[in-house]
Amino acid sequence: MTTRLSPLRILPLLALLGVLWPLAAGAEAAERTGRVVVILGERGGGDRARAAAVSAVAARAGARQAGPSVPALGVVALRPAPGASMRTLLDRLRDDPAVRSARPEYRLQPRFEANDPALTADEPSATVPIGTPVQWAIARQKLPQAWEFARGTGGRVGIIDSGLDAGHPDLAGKIDRAVDQGGGPATRDEAGHGTHVSSLACAATNDGIGLAGTGYDCRLIVERTDFSETSIARSIVDATDNGADAITMSFGDDGSVPPSDAIRAALDFAVSREVVLVAAAANRAVEEQGQPANVLQPTGTAPDLALGKGLSVTAANFSNQRASFAGRGTQISLASYGSYGSGGPRGIFAAFPANTTDIETGLIGVPPIPPCFSCRTTFNGDRRYAYLQGTSMAAPQVAGIAALVKRLNPALPALEIVRLLKETATNPGWEPELGWGIVDAGAAVEAARIIDRAAPISRLRAPRRSGSRSFRLTWTGADPATPGLVPSGVRRYEVFASAGGGGFRRIARTKKQSVRFTGRPGARYRFFTVAIDKTGNREAKPTRADAMTRVAPRRR
Repeated sequence: MTTRLSPLRILPLLALLGVLWPLAAGAEAAERTGRVVVILGERGGGDRARAAAVSAVAARAGARQAGPSVPALGVVALRPAPGASMRTLLDRLRDDPAVRSARPEYRLQPRFEANDPALTADEPSATVPIGTPVQWAIARQKLPQAWEFARGTGGRVGIIDSGLDAGHPDLAGKIDRAVDQGGGPATRDEAGHGTHVSSLACAATNDGIGLAGTGYDCRLIVERTDFSETSIARSIVDATDNGADAITMSFGDDGSVPPSDAIRAALDFAVSREVVLVAAAANRAVEEQGQPANVLQPTGTAPDLALGKGLSVTAANFSNQRASFAGRGTQISLASYGSYGSGGPRGIFAAFPANTTDIETGLIGVPPIPPCFSCRTTFNGDRRYAYLQGTSMAAPQVAGIAALVKRLNPALPALEIVRLLKETATNPGWEPELGWGIVDAGAAVEAARIIDRAAPISRLRAPRRSGSRSFRLTWTGADPATPGLVPSGVRRYEVFASAGGGGFRRIARTKKQSVRFTGRPGARYRFFTVAIDKTGNREAKPTRADAMTRVAPRRR
């Protein structure tokens, strides 16, 4: 087996830390209130005595009371006085013998649980374990953990398929673009396949209706195709041009003919524009997956994390094994759930058109044997749902997760997201049945959260005039991150100076936030700082100096 590589070696350690890591990660990501939580050392006396003690502590620290207090516990929130720093306030409080503890106050986040009924309603099949929900694959793939930090807002998933039923309650309002690329009206789905696939990726989530899509808030770019090479190529390019973060392709051939140059060129076009490409593997237990899967993950490349243009996805069952009908071998990147297996539901639950579909009449085959007379089901009184099985059901779930990761950390290139999804899947290494394992959205999002690609910032201050040759330069610095991401933090600063309008030169490299500078009498100096974070991201040099100081001339 191939050994996993990369900075994500930290993930096994996180698993060992158990509860401790989520708590630490949450604290890093939590929002500060701007107050300090103080616990007094003495809790005795009446309300008046405790109020007096609080007032005395606040006065000694130069702070003011702000926010609620808990007198019974000796807890009070203080805010720095105008112009004072949080660091100074903390130092003063921690030196005060009347204070037991003082720390910055954080605002915790409510735990999230989507309210789509398919996430909690019991699967009606009598042969499944008691308590199995209709959408059992969501919890298995750790989507609730992922949704704590990533909602996919603004994300777009391209669906190249048979169109969709635009009137379906789980899909209405989720369509950003719907284009006929030779298959008919994109907002109608005679086949039934495209509606099912679309909802697995981006069904309206937390709306109290039907099911949840893995991409939570993602929206759909619907490319209805007749599955000809030119139609597919045009669909890939159009979805890319219209902002797709990921494209899912639940179709293919048997690999008996060479891959289409047109499709290959379109896939390369999408990769060059940072789109995560996902293709369904074969619906047969073969090692040749056919195109486009074999273009994204060519023969022999899957065991190497660094190789491939996208993800070739096979189907797993409820027992976490490869579905009996699904592709295997060195063209398989990873797996998602595409089947329950024997003795359970007839497939994966998702949306279905209102019209009688080609899947139901047998014009389109679905694994294992067409036609699927019993695929359609009624859920909460609505018959626009169905159980289908196949790698077609596995691929869109992965595409929705890819969109979550992309929107959480937009700085990640598409191929890095491809690698990350493989690295964080359930297997410790690659193997031919499930590739790198079953996709784990929770682990993927956690890994993406700690990848810091944003440069830190800093700003230097200096006196405009100095009566002495020696004066102090001070600066502030931060390593900002978008919500949900964990910044690595500033490691050090470099200080640059220019004398008399000349070129800048570095005068200090330090972890501190001040330095004493000695100049020449009568000279004029300009200064700026550059911050470097613990990941190695470096702040760009500013176009103009942060500060300028004139040193007084020598007295005669």
